[in-house]
Amino acid sequence: MKQAIYGLIFYIFLMLPPVISISESIMVLHMHMQMPLLVIVGMLFTPYLKEKFPGFFEKWNTNGVPGTLLFFIILIYWMMVPRAMDDAISTLSVEIFKFISLPFLAGVPLRDSWKKLSKRGQSTALISFAIVYGIVSLLYIASPNQLCNNYIVAEQKALGWTSLFTAIGILIYYVQSLFIEEELEE
Repeated sequence: MKQAIYGLIFYIFLMLPPVISISESIMVLHMHMQMPLLVIVGMLFTPYLKEKFPGFFEKWNTNGVPGTLLFFIILIYWMMVPRAMDDAISTLSVEIFKFISLPFLAGVPLRDSWKKLSKRGQSTALISFAIVYGIVSLLYIASPNQLCNNYIVAEQKALGWTSLFTAIGILIYYVQSLFIEEELEE
């Protein structure tokens, strides 16, 4: 229950107009700070929601695959559709959708699914995360045109490079986890 309270406080904080204004003012902050923090809010809500609706999670996400797929759909929408970030800034309904979809359609399913996935499923998910971030980095670095109306090309390039570093970080974590697994099994 404490996690849900912390999540609610954090959620309200992220909804404050000055916080929204600051976190959406720079493209890197928008995608690599605000959006992941909204996913974390959903992850904080997950134990409470699983306690209140246990049958729902057991019925639709027994092996973790549906929740992981839902997370990927939301992740890909917000990261690979530049228009989505533009619309979130200029259209209130899209902004509201962002504040609902990232916590409840990405964060909650991810936390519920992760432990249910097999080691192979977790490995596949990590590699897929790295691939998505790699594609995003190529999209924003290689494009000579401005993809988002609300951000300049220099911010777009910075987002591309931070996405590339994120992809590399995920791959390093994955490789490191392979070595830890081997040591634990011995």
